[in-house]
Amino acid sequence: MGLTKQYLRYIPAGNFNIIASQNCNLNFVTLEGQEGRFVAVGACEHIIIWDLRLGEKAQVLPGEKAVVTAICASPNKRHLATGYSDGNVQIYDLKSAEVISIFSGHRSEVTALAYDSYGHKLASGSKVGDTDVIVWDTVAETGLCRLSGHKGPITQLTFMSQHPILITGSKDSFVKFWDLETQHCFKTVVGHRTEVWGLTLVKDDQYLVTGCGDAELRVWKLSYKDPDLENKSSVDHLTTTLELIDLHDTDDPNHPLQCHKVGSLLRAGKGRLVSMFSDGSGQVVGCHGTDNQLELFYFCTDDEAQVRLKKRLRKERKKKLSTSENEPQEETPNQENLQLSLRDEVKRLVPIKVSHKPKSLDLVLGSGGELRVAVNLSNNTVELYTIQTTVKNSEANCLRSIASQGHHSEVRAVSFSNDNLAIVSGSAEAIKMWNRPSQACLRTVDSGYILSTVFVPGDRHVLAGLKNGILLIIDIAAGDVLEEIPAHKEELWSICLQPDLRGCVTGGGDKTVKFWQFELVVDEKSESKAKVLSLLHLRTLKLEDSVLCVKLSPNGKFVAVALLDSTVKIFFVDTFKFYLSLYGHKLPVLCMDISSDSTLIATGSADRNVKIWGMDFGDCHKSIFAHEDSVTGLQFVPRTHYFFTCGKDGKVKQWDGDTYDKIITLQGHVGEAWALAVSPNGQFVVSCGADRVLRLYEKSDQPLVLQDEQEEEREQQEVLATGEQTAVKKL
Repeated sequence: MGLTKQYLRYIPAGNFNIIASQNCNLNFVTLEGQEGRFVAVGACEHIIIWDLRLGEKAQVLPGEKAVVTAICASPNKRHLATGYSDGNVQIYDLKSAEVISIFSGHRSEVTALAYDSYGHKLASGSKVGDTDVIVWDTVAETGLCRLSGHKGPITQLTFMSQHPILITGSKDSFVKFWDLETQHCFKTVVGHRTEVWGLTLVKDDQYLVTGCGDAELRVWKLSYKDPDLENKSSVDHLTTTLELIDLHDTDDPNHPLQCHKVGSLLRAGKGRLVSMFSDGSGQVVGCHGTDNQLELFYFCTDDEAQVRLKKRLRKERKKKLSTSENEPQEETPNQENLQLSLRDEVKRLVPIKVSHKPKSLDLVLGSGGELRVAVNLSNNTVELYTIQTTVKNSEANCLRSIASQGHHSEVRAVSFSNDNLAIVSGSAEAIKMWNRPSQACLRTVDSGYILSTVFVPGDRHVLAGLKNGILLIIDIAAGDVLEEIPAHKEELWSICLQPDLRGCVTGGGDKTVKFWQFELVVDEKSESKAKVLSLLHLRTLKLEDSVLCVKLSPNGKFVAVALLDSTVKIFFVDTFKFYLSLYGHKLPVLCMDISSDSTLIATGSADRNVKIWGMDFGDCHKSIFAHEDSVTGLQFVPRTHYFFTCGKDGKVKQWDGDTYDKIITLQGHVGEAWALAVSPNGQFVVSCGADRVLRLYEKSDQPLVLQDEQEEEREQQEVLATGEQTAVKKL
């Protein structure tokens, strides 16, 4: 038996840059007995609990592979239910941060979760292909029932507090009432023209507020009559029921609970309703559309509503007297105006203007009338607002904005420092420096659209290439831009340090490769006339097509240039004389790297292939179908022939350049992966992607056998091919 080659496994070492995922709601949680201070958000596969008073992470609830899509805190504030993209539901103990229950019943991502008032039942709804609602017993850890009836994805769920009734909303434009004792739907509300995007109960289940694609929030009155307390005949009871509401075909006329529409609340925001929630007491409803405005509606208590009614009648009486003095005084007023209406029970609070488009919100109402609103924004930010509900026209005040701990757009470039302790990342609006051991953000420098980054030798400065062709020199200690060099007329796609560390090479979309030398110049802006780092342009290599990537061989002899015509041309550095042309890719090469011994060059292309070439003759050693979409990042591990790749399929893979084997597929990104970087000592790998997560991987002491990894991957593919095999007890 031949010897098997063993490798050391790279394992996840942490996620950072993510503040809150866009596709998951946020929820106030209670830690250490404090309410309104901590908020739980989904952060890809993990859950982060932010301390909004200190602006830092209070707790991280670790997940596995699936992405968190919905969260819901239990009424006793001890547990947090989370729904995942693979259909599973987990319940965390907030005190120990451990999973205490796992429920598997959905075939697609969980979109909605809701606890009953006691916390003994949990309802979950899912997305495409599985429109059932499952009710779980959280005490016995089993499934109670599966409610089938909706034809579209479930958008929101809520339990009635006084009765065993579940209310569900769906994209099929229906709102259904389910009797959990008989496990059947006894009423379907059909008054919505488009998808129902949100629903909530207010004022001790007296009203149901629903929202759909238009600007109208429909308010429904819920009336419950106990048949045992009524000593009426069946005919009288049926007649009374029919007078309450026009029944739909699927309604149960004999059910004690009836529902009828009492009015509408018009939203001022644009677009469809995105999310709508109420506070725990059911007094305030908050909602928002597709614009950056949060709207709040306060449902008055019965005493407050009577005061508002009397005030309104007094105003109408004065107005009537002033406008019609000739009319007789004995005229009876309109009976409808004398009755309590929706305009008396609901008052609109001052809307909150947020800095960016909101994705979700949650409310908590304090005993003194202080309302706290937490909102998750689409630019990777969480904000906390406070507003006084007892003060008329009270303006909202922003208490905390958690924004500096992450980029506000997709990260497009990453690189390691030479001492392996710092990471720099660039996005569309800023460049950030991170401490690798603590994963904390050290510096943030506002900039343009970053496409490439690299640390200058000495790790005191960073070079950054922008989309408009400008090359930035950034001082890390000061957090300032020292110089803006107009290096290229179009995109600056690539920056590569020279092997002697005396300069760098840049490649841009203006069909040029430029060589630069580091130099110290006198800073004329400062009074001390101290010398600062600058770049001196030495030479320019002009080419026929736009340059997408540039690499210098570690021996300093060659420069490899990836062009838009899908070829890679290699030139001598000293004379710019043409040496080799690597052709074979069907689409342009987006990334490449040369091994430390300057014998291999690996190229990753938009045609999803990685090709390994010899630097001596330019022959293609192997062509590997590496990713399911474009290969966006590639880098060799120093002093080895191993290399890492990432692609638009979100995966990060390690390869052996000698045997052409895939070593391992690391847990990747949700969406595209845009770039990766390997530390100079080869111990760490960092990748960035469209999910705004910087994922760090660390080389461990665990041996990895290829045959075992391949067998495990085949088993996973077989499960995917044959479909879900999950089972739910008692269903």
